Amino acid sequence: MRLLTSLILAAAVLAAPALVMPTLAQQPPPAAKPLDPQNTLVIELKTGKVMIQLRPDLAPKHVERVKQLAKEKFYDGTVWHRVIPGFMAQGGDPTGTGTGGSKYGNVKAEFTPTQFERGTVGAARSQSPDSANSQFFICFTHTPFLNGNYTVWGRVVDGMQFVDQIAKGEPPANPDKIIKAYILADAQAAPAGTAPAGAAPAQKK
Repeated sequence: MRLLTSLILAAAVLAAPALVMPTLAQQPPPAAKPLDPQNTLVIELKTGKVMIQLRPDLAPKHVERVKQLAKEKFYDGTVWHRVIPGFMAQGGDPTGTGTGGSKYGNVKAEFTPTQFERGTVGAARSQSPDSANSQFFICFTHTPFLNGNYTVWGRVVDGMQFVDQIAKGEPPANPDKIIKAYILADAQAAPAGTAPAGAAPAQKK
């Protein structure tokens, strides 16, 4: 009798519709972490906007310098003077030669174990570890040989496809420019109706 009951229960289980468990592909993606406007650098290129999450937790002095220069519009109009396919795009030099910097002193190295991955933003420097100033680079791909040797101060969180389109070369024959670079909070604080820099004023009707 027990055997018959067990067989009946087994048949019922087999006949019942299977529960459909959602696969990983079917599950909704995790909600994106909201950007901190105070620690988001926006770089406008001719192809679109690049959003960079600044990392004061990793490199407070470098982030402070980037914010200072962005507020002064230092990066506006500067070129990407060194862009190597499969490696990185470098900019932030007002002379466009790779030897220039800001009027401020150099920033001491803030090396961490943070990995240089696609979209990582690091401080460019010369042979001296403490020679970073205004120049920076954005990695196109994983570059482990930079780990622990260069300061990481940010990460691209949106618009990496526009970084991929920056003209290549050392230097490029026709280098692309940073149209504008600014801190997101500063743009949000602008009075309503204020035209952005470079925009044509609205015509009166």
